[in-house]
Amino acid sequence: MLLAVDAGNTDTVIGLFDTKVTDPQAADDGLIDHWRIATHAERTADEHAVMFMGFLAAKRLNWLDDIEGLVVSSGVPRVLSSLRSMSERYLGVEAVVLEPGTRTGVAIRTDNPKEVGADRIANAVAAFDLYGGPTIMVDFGTATTCDAVSADGEYLGGAIAPGIEISLDALVGRAAALRQVEIAEPRSVLGRTTVESIQSGIVYGYAAQVDGLCTRIEEELGECTVVGTGGLAPLIAPFAESVQHVEPWLTLHGLRLVHAMNVE
Repeated sequence: MLLAVDAGNTDTVIGLFDTKVTDPQAADDGLIDHWRIATHAERTADEHAVMFMGFLAAKRLNWLDDIEGLVVSSGVPRVLSSLRSMSERYLGVEAVVLEPGTRTGVAIRTDNPKEVGADRIANAVAAFDLYGGPTIMVDFGTATTCDAVSADGEYLGGAIAPGIEISLDALVGRAAALRQVEIAEPRSVLGRTTVESIQSGIVYGYAAQVDGLCTRIEEELGECTVVGTGGLAPLIAPFAESVQHVEPWLTLHGLRLVHAMNVE
């Protein structure tokens, strides 16, 4: 079995895959279980190990007997270092890290390929595997990103906007009369309370933002398949007319494919 870890700026998502599934038809095929934890740069390799062992124990799995490897994408250097150390100490294997020089099967057609986030490359790998190209990947994470992969499987670049939770935090922090609200669908677009008005702006506003970005990308590339992913994709994507598929585990699926390309 394989542990795939996407350590973002806000959350770290962990997926447990059955590596015996060799012909997946969806991003969650072979995905036995998944967990989401807060990302803390101060967490040590030993602390990560204790958490991972606890998740595995809940599935009645043994760390050394059942786990074959670890594959990681991370934009947080200290977390990446911690996960590397954890893998070497507790698994006895070197983690496969999605970084410059790692085989992905995707050519990066940007001015500076080294600066492209590992999660965005993992999404491109997975989206092209599942849907071919051209495809737009919309990731609702700490940032909301819209990236594109060509018909030839090339990563072409994308757009980055502040994520939903970042925008909500900024709004509440700068407006004295407003407060934090649950990110949920309101009763109508025209909110009848302040809470519903904020929820409407979040849900329908971000859906409209995604539709606008995808329309502009398609003006450059032609008609594309559009895939939504990230923690808030199941909430926002149904209201975005451009999003055709929702794959919450797209990044993990991409990491699984990258692992297979980089181990003998």
